[in-house]
Amino acid sequence: MKTLNNPAERKWPQLAERSAIKQARLMELVDKVFYDIRKKGDKAVLKYARQFDRFSADDFTVDHETIEAASQQVSERLKQAIALAKSNIEKFHFSQKEEIVKVETSPGVVCWREARPIEKVGIYVPGGTAPLFSTVLMLAIPAKIAGCKEIVLCSPPGKEGAIHPAILYAANLAGVTRIFAVGGIQAIGAMSFGTKSVPKVEKIFGPGNQYVMTAKHAAQYYGTAIDMPAGPSELLVVADETCRPSFVAADLLSQAEHGPDSEVILLSDNKKVVKEINKELDIQLANLPRKEMAEKALKNSRAILFKDVETCIRFSNVYAPEHLILAVENPVLRSREVTSAGSVFLGNYSCESAGDYASGTNHTLPTSGYAKAYSGVSLDSFIKKITFQQLSEEGIVGIGVAVETMAEAEELFAHKNAMTLRLGEVSAQQAKNYENS
Repeated sequence: MKTLNNPAERKWPQLAERSAIKQARLMELVDKVFYDIRKKGDKAVLKYARQFDRFSADDFTVDHETIEAASQQVSERLKQAIALAKSNIEKFHFSQKEEIVKVETSPGVVCWREARPIEKVGIYVPGGTAPLFSTVLMLAIPAKIAGCKEIVLCSPPGKEGAIHPAILYAANLAGVTRIFAVGGIQAIGAMSFGTKSVPKVEKIFGPGNQYVMTAKHAAQYYGTAIDMPAGPSELLVVADETCRPSFVAADLLSQAEHGPDSEVILLSDNKKVVKEINKELDIQLANLPRKEMAEKALKNSRAILFKDVETCIRFSNVYAPEHLILAVENPVLRSREVTSAGSVFLGNYSCESAGDYASGTNHTLPTSGYAKAYSGVSLDSFIKKITFQQLSEEGIVGIGVAVETMAEAEELFAHKNAMTLRLGEVSAQQAKNYENS
């Protein structure tokens, strides 16, 4: 990793920039695929599945028998690991359910908010260089807890023309209702517009390569919501003299092995620590099956030396990483200084891979600096929150004149009249009650 020494603060925004992707050419391709899918439906989806994924079958719908058979291909050890992860993810996301709180804002004016599930959601699960069955758990479990009626999953088939059995097993376990062996732009297009086979969904979730992410951005223009803007995976580690260099190196490589466009950043206030971590990187890298991929990612990554940990965290807030590890003294205390990050891991034993799989938190997180304004996926991502209000006669009298005055000032006289009529009726009723008393 290239090491920078105490860069000036004016250079921080430039250092925090991610690698640029040529969006114009990608959007041109996405528009073409989307147009074909809107016009030709399944026929177009199959065409692009064969072109991009080398799909050879006539139907991309995964039937119940195939899903059931996948269970036999998953080892008991992996099933037990998935069961543990499922349990922890459920616990964490169940805790995010909110009680209904009714507030009387004025006498006779009661307001509250209730959650309703998004009825149809789509989950995209990459299956190219790594079968990300953990993503199935991270998305389908909160969708199920939220009460989504239809959970559609699309994942590209592997070399044998089928979805990896661990993805199918996890999907069946987590409550996915429909599965399709289709990936890339064509999968996002099918879920955005709907075809004879693939239902149209209201919101699409999940990571993917630059083609998938560009397609997700485009889906929004056609009325389909997405979980968040995202790009390649990234990790930033702040390490001081109390860190374990071997742990830090392992964490950096855990993200670097995602792909050549992944980015890992090391920040430290200690030159010796950086040297030890770099030495560990060389040792551990040599034994990685995905060595070439991790090496390419490391070439795009860097270590930065700052004068103290406080400055490291200030830079991290500018960078706004997807994952942030604080391998420092008093990490919980230091975490109060963090203002922008997708998910934070505190101390030497809190490895990022724990959050990727089994701690219970969600690993679908904002990248590319979007953590400054976006949160990771949670139960809230799968629900809509609807506000309610109920006014009594007392409430009309209490706020009626204010409503009339404000509506008149905005020259919206129908708005004013809606309140004036009610005020008149309440006033007449009160007069009648007075006469009869």
